[in-house]
Amino acid sequence: MDEDNRLVSNEVEDDETSLEGSLRPQLLSEYIGQKEIKHELSVYIKAAKQREESLDHVLLYGPPGLGKTTLAMVIGNEMAVSIKTTSGPAIEKPGDLVALLNELKPGDILFIDEIHRLPKIVEEMLYSAMEDFYVDIVVGQGPTAHPIHFPLPPFTLIGATTRAGQLSAPLRDRFGIVEHMSYYEPAELEQIVQRTANIFNTPIEEEGAHAIASRSRGTPRIANRLFKRIRDFAQVSEAHDSIDQEIVDHALKLLGVDNMGLDGTDAKLLKTMINFYNGGPVGLNTLAANIGEEADTIAEMYEPYLLQIGFIKRTSRGRVVTAAGYEHLGVPYPQNLND
Repeated sequence: MDEDNRLVSNEVEDDETSLEGSLRPQLLSEYIGQKEIKHELSVYIKAAKQREESLDHVLLYGPPGLGKTTLAMVIGNEMAVSIKTTSGPAIEKPGDLVALLNELKPGDILFIDEIHRLPKIVEEMLYSAMEDFYVDIVVGQGPTAHPIHFPLPPFTLIGATTRAGQLSAPLRDRFGIVEHMSYYEPAELEQIVQRTANIFNTPIEEEGAHAIASRSRGTPRIANRLFKRIRDFAQVSEAHDSIDQEIVDHALKLLGVDNMGLDGTDAKLLKTMINFYNGGPVGLNTLAANIGEEADTIAEMYEPYLLQIGFIKRTSRGRVVTAAGYEHLGVPYPQNLND
């Protein structure tokens, strides 16, 4: 599938930035899904506010598109504090981190997306900042170099990552609140689609919202992206003045999205494993080379959902297509293939 038309993408297009921004809930009561996380956070936030303390550091992890950034913003609103946002790759050296920390006021939040991509030297500086609210920096060079103890106000670090396993143990252990963002249920995604349609004043039928939700891979970002594409089809169609199941089916067929939400890359991945490797096992790097994708893209964007719905499984020797994966593609499953 063409990069520009790919529905399962970690890149947010420029024209979608304002769209998704307008769709972001502001409070926990408005945030749909992740019920257990919301309940726990409401307790932690209420307790911190009663003690007039900053919230403990928070780590949010899970597949992309599940609302980690949105939830960080909601936490900031609930705590009634300012939130400064950045990403791991953007903090290249300790001085960048010090500059960010220097802007914080007591109780403020520093949100670092892709925190697993922090340079090691920056990560190590975070240890004392998170635990004891200070950093030690070296000023000057050569004989004139000297350390400076730089105290910080109590603050909250919220880290978000799709690869929690790549976080070092010392960094991970300094987060007092660790939450795993899970895929959404179709009913929750249906609520999100209905809410999006209301925001954009777009008539949508219950069957249409359900059809979009069932093909959104358990991911709100994809649900909103599909809605946007289908809304365009409905708008230019003379036969449809609202989004119904017929226009959803028509639009997604043209976009190459099947009834499980799989797109062309998903199908290519499964077919490559079946046609060239007898269903597996096959290594991630080998698979990436065969389908022309980066290994990290497969691991972060495609594999989690295929694992979730049981179309592939991991073994000690590599990835394997399951009987359900074969059935979805309409390919007979060889008996005792993986025995």
